Amino acid sequence: MSRLSAGLLRPIAATGVLAVALHAAPALAAARPGSLTVGDMFVSADWVVKLVMLGLACASLATWTVFVAKVMELRRATAAERAVHDAVVALRSLRDARGSAVLAQSPLVREASAELQLSGDALDDREGVKERVVSRFERHEAAEARRMTRGINMLATIGSTAPFVGLFGTVWGIMNSFVGIAEKQTSNLAVVAPGIAEALLATAFGLVAAIPSVVIYNHFSRRIAAHRALVSDTAAAVLRLVSRDLSRGLGLATERQGER
Repeated sequence: MSRLSAGLLRPIAATGVLAVALHAAPALAAARPGSLTVGDMFVSADWVVKLVMLGLACASLATWTVFVAKVMELRRATAAERAVHDAVVALRSLRDARGSAVLAQSPLVREASAELQLSGDALDDREGVKERVVSRFERHEAAEARRMTRGINMLATIGSTAPFVGLFGTVWGIMNSFVGIAEKQTSNLAVVAPGIAEALLATAFGLVAAIPSVVIYNHFSRRIAAHRALVSDTAAAVLRLVSRDLSRGLGLATERQGER
């Protein structure tokens, strides 16, 4: 073929390709999904996948609610316990602690005072009194730990189960995509991609719910452990006051005066 003939055929071939592309454009536009934003994918997802994503969204909301509530609760409790600890360390006897308006409301001071009052006729047995006071302190620390960990276990549950719940939604969505492929008898990516994207959105919701809950759970575990250590330090300081009073005989004299 001469160069002249080839030069004449090139515009004709280009025109033919353009005509084919223009003819196929409406069909491709019809097959192409309209939008793949998060909102559109949620609306067009299967009802099971929607339930999964709604449940994970509620779990994420619960995680952040617990976070805000626990931050405020731990901040107040730690500040109050720190003030009590600093005040108790500076005292010489339990009688001084009971005379303080702040320390009189401390659970540890009340527990020690209650045990000294109940053991008023057995204060000569100093080791027995101290063992009973320690037992009361241990029960108080356990109750404080239970109070501080309320709601924290829910974070652990969300962190461990949310990825699997999201994976269930993904598996369900991919199954529906395969069913759609079989019904339409086509493996065109434009037809398959929206369903797979909707399915993977459930896994994304699961990770969004799980990752913050695990991080927040570990954060509160450290904060609660530090708070328990502070309560233990306060209990040890109060126990030292009790031991000093028993060694000086002040506990016996004080409790007898209280009985009169």
